[in-house]
Amino acid sequence: MQVNIVLFEGLTQLDMTGPYEVLAAAPGFTVDLVAKTREPVRSDRGLAFVPTRTLDDAPPCDLLVVPGGPGTDAALLDPDWVAFTRRQALAARHVFGICTGSLLLGAAGLLKGRRASTHWRARELLAAFGATPSDERLCVDGNFYTAGGVTSGIDMALKVVADLCGLETAQLIQLQIEYDPKPPFPGGTPHTSEPAIVQRYLARSAERHARRAAAVQRATAAMP
Repeated sequence: MQVNIVLFEGLTQLDMTGPYEVLAAAPGFTVDLVAKTREPVRSDRGLAFVPTRTLDDAPPCDLLVVPGGPGTDAALLDPDWVAFTRRQALAARHVFGICTGSLLLGAAGLLKGRRASTHWRARELLAAFGATPSDERLCVDGNFYTAGGVTSGIDMALKVVADLCGLETAQLIQLQIEYDPKPPFPGGTPHTSEPAIVQRYLARSAERHARRAAAVQRATAAMP
C-alpha cells in the first residue's frame, strides 16, 4: 500500500504527524512525504520535515493524504500543487484530507458533488468548490475521507486503517499509541465551547479567515 502525504510549506504539523503515526504502523504500508524539492519543509510553527519524494519522482499511490494549515492558502493557488493533487487523487484508490487540506482537494476539482468536512472555521468555504459542507468530525463519501480539525486526523487515520486492513489492525494501532483521549475540559468545537470562547476565537481568526476566503475565491476563478 503506497501512501503519499503532501508536504507543503506552512502546513500544521499535527495534521500530518498524527495520521503518519497511524498509517506508518499499518502492515504493508509504505509512507512517503512528497514536497517540491528534497529540502526541509517547515510547518506553520517552524518544525522542519525532510521529504522523501518530490513532485517529479513521487510514485502513484493507493492512498493520497492531504494535511492542512495556514500554508493551504498558498498551496491551493499554486498550479503545481493543484495539478499534483488532482493527478495523484484521480489515480489513487483512496483520498484522505485533514482539516483545511480539504480546501486543496476542492481547488483540484475533486469535491464537486461530494460531502466533505474541514476545520469548522473554514467549513462553509467548501461550498465554493461544489462540495456539500458536513459538520461531521469524520466524513466519508465513497473513497474520500475528510476530517474536521487538527486532532481529527488521528481518528480518521484509524478509520482508514480499519477499512483497508480490518478493525483488529486499527484497534491494535490504537492500543499501541495509547489513543484514548479525555480532554481536561469541555470544548474544542463551536457547539461545545463556551460562547465567550467562540466569540474570542472568531475575532482572533477574522483576518486569517478573510485571507483564506479570498484565496478560495481566486482558486475557484482559476478552475476549468
